[in-house]
Amino acid sequence: MADYVTVAALVDAANLTVISGKEYLAERQIVVSDISRPGLELTGFFNYYPHERIQLFGRTEISFARNMSSDDRKEVLRRMCARDTPAFIVSRGLEAPAEMLTAAAAAHIPVLSSTLPTTRLSSLITDYLDGQLAERQSIHGVLVDLFGLGVLITGDSGIGKSETALELIQRGHRLIADDRVDVYQQDEQTVIGEAPAILSHMLEVRGIGIIDVMDLFGAGAVRQSTSISLIVHLANWTSDKTFDRLGTGIDKQMIFDVPVSKITVPVKVGRNLAILIEVAAMNYRAKTMGYDATKKFETNLNNLIEQNSENKD
Repeated sequence: MADYVTVAALVDAANLTVISGKEYLAERQIVVSDISRPGLELTGFFNYYPHERIQLFGRTEISFARNMSSDDRKEVLRRMCARDTPAFIVSRGLEAPAEMLTAAAAAHIPVLSSTLPTTRLSSLITDYLDGQLAERQSIHGVLVDLFGLGVLITGDSGIGKSETALELIQRGHRLIADDRVDVYQQDEQTVIGEAPAILSHMLEVRGIGIIDVMDLFGAGAVRQSTSISLIVHLANWTSDKTFDRLGTGIDKQMIFDVPVSKITVPVKVGRNLAILIEVAAMNYRAKTMGYDATKKFETNLNNLIEQNSENKD
């Protein structure tokens, strides 16, 4: 988890235009992902002013400011320039008030601009900051994109996770991370997984070594990040273990506060794990769309039992 994001990084990520304060971009720190639209502050109400947030001015705030006297604008904007205020951003390509530029320059606060609508810009910035500032943890496994689903393959070291991922890549799927997957919670229902920077696009195959998937298979074989929809756990098959044969029960694994569906696939000589994981992903997608083969089998079985009972009678 990063403690802060620099305004310079935000400018690059959100494609913002620097109006003033370019020399302060690297030193200004953003420590929260929330954004403030200072409507009440423009009226002079500063009791609950969130000074540590980015101050976003849209059409409403700029229009209100234009109707204020120059002295009032100067006083309000001066009070908005706190020591930890990261930046002022003006959306829709609107012109920033001269008093804003003056007050921000005195406090070493950058003034930025974007042509995006205010709501869209706010969502873009919030999503970026949420991802950068979110609490993170590392999971041992391989994360791949199968048919648009993020599938996390876990299991003991040496069980064949990376080799299976390599075959999946050859079958047209995409690698996100191998060996170590960095995950963070995006919202109440979504967990995002990505590779650490040092391992991006890399895959380790025992006996061969480290390979660069993007270099060997092209840009279409990799992806930077994805939400994790399914966990496939590879477990060594032994006769004393019981594995689900009908698919009647789906386990859940908690990643942060999000329950993620999990299935366990037994590993045995002769089993094609890549095809099994492909089918698991397709079957999971079918279930989320309302088609459950297990329920259909149970219905067929019940119908057969009823027919046999009627025939006996």
